Amino acid sequence: MLCNNNVSINAIRLFSSLQNKIFVPVATLTQTTNNNLKSTKPEFKISESDSKIQKCLTMETLCSTVKNVQYAVRGKVVIRAAELEKELKNGVSKPFERVIRANIGDCHATGQKPITFLRQVMAICAYPDLLEISDFPQDAKEKAKELLNACGGGSVGAYTDSAGLDIVRKHIAEFIKNRDAGISCDPDNIFLTTGASGGIKIMMEMLLNGPNEIPAGFMIPIPQYPLYSATISEYNAEKIGYYLDEDNNWSLSIEELERSYQESLKRCQPKAICIINPGNPTGQVLSLENMQQIVKWAYDKRLFILADEVYQDNVYAEGMKFHSFKKVAAELGYPYSQIEIASFYSTSKGFMGECGARAGYFEVVNMDEDVKAELKKLSSAQLCSSVLGQVCMDTIVSPPKPGEPSYELFIKEKQGVLNSLKEKAQLVTELLNKIEGVKCNPVQGAMYAFPQITIPPKAIQHAKVTKIYH
Repeated sequence: MLCNNNVSINAIRLFSSLQNKIFVPVATLTQTTNNNLKSTKPEFKISESDSKIQKCLTMETLCSTVKNVQYAVRGKVVIRAAELEKELKNGVSKPFERVIRANIGDCHATGQKPITFLRQVMAICAYPDLLEISDFPQDAKEKAKELLNACGGGSVGAYTDSAGLDIVRKHIAEFIKNRDAGISCDPDNIFLTTGASGGIKIMMEMLLNGPNEIPAGFMIPIPQYPLYSATISEYNAEKIGYYLDEDNNWSLSIEELERSYQESLKRCQPKAICIINPGNPTGQVLSLENMQQIVKWAYDKRLFILADEVYQDNVYAEGMKFHSFKKVAAELGYPYSQIEIASFYSTSKGFMGECGARAGYFEVVNMDEDVKAELKKLSSAQLCSSVLGQVCMDTIVSPPKPGEPSYELFIKEKQGVLNSLKEKAQLVTELLNKIEGVKCNPVQGAMYAFPQITIPPKAIQHAKVTKIYH
C-alpha cells in the first residue's frame, strides 16, 4: 500500500479455534393468584424445554448467499492483525514491536495529512458559527456558504435529494467536462453515493436478472478488488473472471476476454464488464489503444461497462495518462459512442485520501431514460449519501481557483501528496525486485504493488509435511 509510510514484509501466522458456545436459559415466572401476589415471592423455574430454545437465526438458517460472501480486505488476516495489536498493547511479548497494516488504501491512517481547504470547508459546514471568525480564508467561507444555502434549513444535518445536492452534481458535471476535453456531462446523470462502493453495488443490482431467470454474469479482473466478488456472491449472480496479463504490465487481452466470455455462456447471461483503471491491486494504467479495443469488444457483446476510475488522479509512470472510458467511447464515434457506461469516483483515493468521509459519485452514460427513472427510485431507498461527504466531494471537483486565497496552499499540498506517492511507487518496486524469489511489475498508477512470489520447492514440501499446505 503506497500511502503507508513504512514498507515492510511481515508473515502473520493465523490461529483459529472454536469459540465456546454459552446457552443462557430463559426463566419463567410461575403464575400466582391475586390473593397471594402480595405475600408470596415469585419463583423462577427453568424448564428443560426452555433451556433448549433455539435461535431463529443460526448458521444453518442463515442465507447461503451471505455465507458465501468473502471480503479479504477485512478478512481473517486483518482480524488476526487486530488481535495482535491488542496483545501488544496489553504487554504480550512478541518478536516484533508493531503491526503495519498494508491491506487497504487508508492514507490518513498511515500518516497522510488532510488537505487544508477540504477540512476548512467541511468544518464550517458542520459548525456554521465558524463563519464569524477570521481564522478561515474567504474562499473557504464562500464555498461553505454556497453549500449551506443548498441544504435544507441551511444545515448538513438535513436530508438531500437521493442523488445528492444539485449544486454538487452541477460542479461534478463541470469537473467531468473539463477532464474529458469538453465532452458534455448532464448533472442529471450524476448520483452521489456512500463512497464509490455504494454506487458500484447499486449499479450491479440494476443489472441483475429476475429470480426465475438465468443468473446475471459480471466479468471481473483477476486479480481484483474483493468488493466485486463479494457483491456478486451477495446478489447470487455469477462471477466471470478474466485474467490480466502480468507479463505485459497487467494489460487486458481481448483474446482472454473472449475466452472468459464464451466459457461463461453455459452458466449465466453476461451483463457487464468491470474494469479497474488505474488498477487495484495491480497498479497498471491502461493504454488508449487497449481501451479502444475493450470498448469495441464490449459493444459487440452488448455489455454494460462498469468503469472503476477512482484512481484517476494517481498516474506515476512516464508517458502514461489517464483516459476515461466515456471519453474513449465518445472519440471512437458511432456506434461505439452509444455504449452504456457507469463511471465511479471517490474522495477516498487520489491526493485527498478522505476515506472516512464516505463520499463518491457515479455518472451513467447512454442510459435509457425509463431505466434511469428506475435507478432514481432504487437510489431513493437509501435516502441520501452523507451530506458532509457531499461537501467533501464538492471541494475536490470545485477546488480553489488561481488568485483565490487558498489556491497556492491547495496546489502545494496536492502536489506534495502525489509526488510522495510517485516516489513510494518507485521505491516499492525496487525493494520488492531485490528480494530473492520476488518479481514485481512497475507501479504505473493507483496505490498498490502486486508482486509475484516464487515459493522454493523445499518450502512447499515442508508445508505439506507440517500440514499447513493443501
